[in-house]
Amino acid sequence: MVLVVRAAVAAFVGSLMLSQASAGPIERACNRSDRDAANRATCSCIQSVADQNLSSADQRRAAKFFSDPDRAQDVRVSDSARDESFWQRYVAFGELAEAYCGG
Repeated sequence: MVLVVRAAVAAFVGSLMLSQASAGPIERACNRSDRDAANRATCSCIQSVADQNLSSADQRRAAKFFSDPDRAQDVRVSDSARDESFWQRYVAFGELAEAYCGG
């Protein structure tokens, strides 16, 4: 009986670790944030939208905005064509995430 309980606990812990390991950069940043609306379901939904609309590089870049919102402002006001292109993709992503995942 003890062996069965240990196996069940190990499987449960393993599934939690796999779930977090498979989470994308935006989902991880969202889950770590102190925002009131940040919960696992919402963060997972936002990551799903990101997976469909942002490249991996864009996701890593956008995830940094959770811990450093000033970085988003810097990108928004930048004169760089690269930043402008990213910002347009990011805004479109944000609108979709709000439509699909917002309350």
